Amino acid sequence: MAAFSKNMNNPDPRGLPKALVLDMDGTFFLGESLLPGALELLDFLNERELPFSFLTNNTSRNKADYFGKLTKLGVRQADARIFTAGDATIGFLKREHPGERVFVMGTGSLIESFRRAGIRIDEQNPDLLVLGYDTELTYEKLVKFCLHLRAGLPFIATHPDFNCPSPLGPLPDIGAMMAMIEVSTGRKPDLVLGKPNAGIILELARGWKLQPEEILMTGDRLYTDIALGSNAGVRTALVLSGESRLEDLENSPFKPDLVFENLLGLLDWLKNN
Repeated sequence: MAAFSKNMNNPDPRGLPKALVLDMDGTFFLGESLLPGALELLDFLNERELPFSFLTNNTSRNKADYFGKLTKLGVRQADARIFTAGDATIGFLKREHPGERVFVMGTGSLIESFRRAGIRIDEQNPDLLVLGYDTELTYEKLVKFCLHLRAGLPFIATHPDFNCPSPLGPLPDIGAMMAMIEVSTGRKPDLVLGKPNAGIILELARGWKLQPEEILMTGDRLYTDIALGSNAGVRTALVLSGESRLEDLENSPFKPDLVFENLLGLLDWLKNN
């Protein structure tokens, strides 16, 4: 499938991107399978010496989990460069809430990544609350979290995704959990890290010494990956291998610069422009 964009038949007047950011779930792999063009794209980026990083909102796993999954799927260790919404949340907490006690409602993997970063974990007497994508959610944890919310503690969510793509279809993600919590307590998060918030990708831009507009964000969700275009000023490419469908573009306030069936389409565009 060719790129569906006003630039699809012509080179981008801004030039080719100088770095790529790749979503993982629904973009690079789905379940336990790589999506078309995944490894070929990495080979091309390495050949052209273009920096890249994987970026994911999924906080049910930590970076070590993703590193293991990517390398198991055939990605070289040197290419398994990962930045997560959990990393962005940890960075925010260490900068803005140093030493505070945190109740993280998330998987054991996410909680362990917070501990390793020096975050004080405390479910009984926290100073603030963090909600992650908790695929190990129990009613007991939910009750504790909501009671703390009713006491007025600050509430941070790692990311806003409604669904997580899977071979079975979309699965309830943190956005569904936030909706459940809001119905019960009347509280929305005071702050949401992760896509589509600009900070998660601006951190990468600083590390690369690039301007946001020199970076291409590629992903499968309009309201997170593509929303970064307006929120962070990056260029965006939508792939139709995950959550979004072509017909979703009509009513979406977030419009990608490019649209491809999968990463193979993006690779062809990079080679031919």
